[in-house]
Amino acid sequence: MRKLSGLNPASVFSYFEDICDIPHGSGNTKAVSDYLVAFAKENGLRYIQDADNNVIIFKPGTAGYETHSPVILQGHMDMVCEKDEDCPINMDTDGLNIAHDGNYVFAKGTTLGGDNGIAVAIGLALLASRDIPHPPLEVLITVDEEIGLLGAASVDVSALQGKTLINLDSEEEGIFTVACAGGATATISLPAPRHPVYGPCIRLVVEGLQGGHSGAEIHKNRANANKVMGELLSRIQKIMPLSITSLSGGAKDNAIPRSCQVTAVMLGMNVDPINEIIETLQSEIRSTYDEPEAIVRGENVEALGGNALSAELSAKVISLLCAVPNGIQAMSEEIPGLVQTSLNLGIAKLEQELTLSFSVRSSVNSEKEALIEKLRQVAAFHDAAYSQMGEYPAWEYKKESVLRDTMVRVYQQMYGKEPEIMAIHAGLECGLFSEKIPGLDCISLGPEMHDIHTSREKLGIASTARIWQFLLEVLKQL
Repeated sequence: MRKLSGLNPASVFSYFEDICDIPHGSGNTKAVSDYLVAFAKENGLRYIQDADNNVIIFKPGTAGYETHSPVILQGHMDMVCEKDEDCPINMDTDGLNIAHDGNYVFAKGTTLGGDNGIAVAIGLALLASRDIPHPPLEVLITVDEEIGLLGAASVDVSALQGKTLINLDSEEEGIFTVACAGGATATISLPAPRHPVYGPCIRLVVEGLQGGHSGAEIHKNRANANKVMGELLSRIQKIMPLSITSLSGGAKDNAIPRSCQVTAVMLGMNVDPINEIIETLQSEIRSTYDEPEAIVRGENVEALGGNALSAELSAKVISLLCAVPNGIQAMSEEIPGLVQTSLNLGIAKLEQELTLSFSVRSSVNSEKEALIEKLRQVAAFHDAAYSQMGEYPAWEYKKESVLRDTMVRVYQQMYGKEPEIMAIHAGLECGLFSEKIPGLDCISLGPEMHDIHTSREKLGIASTARIWQFLLEVLKQL
């Protein structure tokens, strides 16, 4: 039984439900890419599918629009896969358990992937339409946006004829995004040899944090579970040496981590002060950050020791967790309220080596490079290695824009008010496409979404309908 039947626009939500039935986390996009190819074949449309699974689908203009300049509609097919601890869904192999309450669409226990499955659904609905007037369409759907805009970086756009691009990867209705930060994914790695260590064990847990998007929500005063854990370990270490056996926090470099767990062998017997440290830190996190549900706790583990890092190496790991920068580094002086430079310690993982992964963002290239250099120096000081991938440029504001003027005029006609024109701190693929396509005129917009990159993510139904109608009118007038 279709779970979104009865919602409008019917075609958009039908395709969105199809997408939700296909696992499509970053790095796992072959199935959804093949679905797009099958759609193109079924509708007799020309398409390109490259080796990375990026897909471009072409559709001629409708009657009267055949000779108009093509419009590129663009979004990404991958999603951030986050879920609640008790959710049984395997997001690598299972579809999502979607539902709606009449106002919002959501997925039970997992992220919804409205970011950016709704863009794909809108594109397919337009491509499948028979009665919607529009110029020639070039629908470009990329892979692995969420892990560094990798698809946008790799895709060959030489087949595209359009010089106008509408990106559908924004989450606030009534806001037209016209510029964004550049960024990179940075990794610090430290060899972590282990040996048997004996003594009482403790499991330390930080959980109940809000998490969120490391670009769009980095300014919302939310705590980072990995950094909280570093502070907790540091305070405990001051009264008792530890040998760490396991450490795991966060799942995506661009999602603010909600939880972190550490297991360690205590190399001392006086454990009473640990409870006081835990209670104090929990109180501080709740009062310092917007984290009313923050939980910091410790529990005894029955094992008497295990394969662990030495006390000296554990101390180095703790020092590294505490020393790496995190959060807002600079605010824009030109645009009030805009975060200019930030980074997020999204993943902390201890396996054969300790790995710390960061999402680095800045709208000022020199500040981005300075922040990357700071990470390099912190890594070198702790005898750790530094690497990076997925670097992408900032998308700079275009003073003259026919697309922006058209969209503002249409918005005023339809809603009787001005849209908000803004730059954002989150990364968008528009910067890469502006580099690849000289003279490109582009804007990003999208329907209302809340709590993306978390299991609380939800997509506005009425907002999706309004964005659909607005987009149809823009295409008619371009």
